[in-house]
Amino acid sequence: MGIAYMVVILLLIVGFGLVIYVMNLKIKELKQESTTQLLKQDITNLNNSVQQINDGLKSHLTSRLDRSQDQITKQYEASNKIIRDVTQKLEKLENTNRNVGEIATELKTLQNVLQNPKQRGVLGEYYLAQILENVLPSGAFELQYKIAEGLVVDAVIKMDNKLLPIDSKFPLENYNRMIEADASKQESLSRAFKEDVKKRIDETSKYIKPTKHTLDQALMFIPSEAIYYDLLANKIGAGGVSSRNMMQYALEKKVTIVGPSTLSAMLQTIGQGLRNIEIHKDTEKIRQNIEQLQKHLMAYNAYYVKLGNSLGATVSHYNNASKELGKI
Repeated sequence: MGIAYMVVILLLIVGFGLVIYVMNLKIKELKQESTTQLLKQDITNLNNSVQQINDGLKSHLTSRLDRSQDQITKQYEASNKIIRDVTQKLEKLENTNRNVGEIATELKTLQNVLQNPKQRGVLGEYYLAQILENVLPSGAFELQYKIAEGLVVDAVIKMDNKLLPIDSKFPLENYNRMIEADASKQESLSRAFKEDVKKRIDETSKYIKPTKHTLDQALMFIPSEAIYYDLLANKIGAGGVSSRNMMQYALEKKVTIVGPSTLSAMLQTIGQGLRNIEIHKDTEKIRQNIEQLQKHLMAYNAYYVKLGNSLGATVSHYNNASKELGKI
């Protein structure tokens, strides 16, 4: 009994130990499964968090990239606009430089022309011709008009049956020297320039030939407002003799000195006078035509009266003849 009891107790103890062992194993398995489940859950949560972070970063980066792209596009457009503007300005600057170069070349050419007396004379004649063509009708003037043998004037204005000679004079050399010189040389150069002008006045006065149907007057055209103004403003003179004396000298020679603007104004007046002359001529022609028409009408009236008288006599003769025929 005692041994059996001891065996039973031993078996119970062993069984209980086995149960406890198995339970421990089960508990461990359960713990492992729970840990695995929790780990899986943590991994899932971590994946979700990572995905959210990734999505957030992606959205943020996309937004930043879009903004950056917009900024880059705007910057690119602004840069292109600046480049275009700079290019256009450079082209304009290049054209301006080219034009300045061309103008400088033209000025150099003009300077060379003005330094040559013959070419300077051609330039003055061209200027005179341009003014005449712009103001007067084509038939009112003639260029390079031969007044007499060996005497050709730059232009004449045709005023009815008379001619007004105009000659272009460009006394430039001593004038330029005078205005560029210092005070110590002004007097001598002014005297030299005045002598140049006097010679030109004398040359112009030679074209006054009333026997060749010119007016008792000629115009001396100076194609430079500066020179003409200095003459007119009493700035040229030497030895107490002023430009006013030169203007008076020109008047004594029956020469009127004119500049570009003065000549244009004078030609306007002359042009109006020529138009008035033409109107007067037309009026005279109309008056003559009316008188001629009146004569024709009077002659027609006389013929008409004669015709009436003839018709009256014919009718009277016809009536008398009819009466005589009736008596028969």
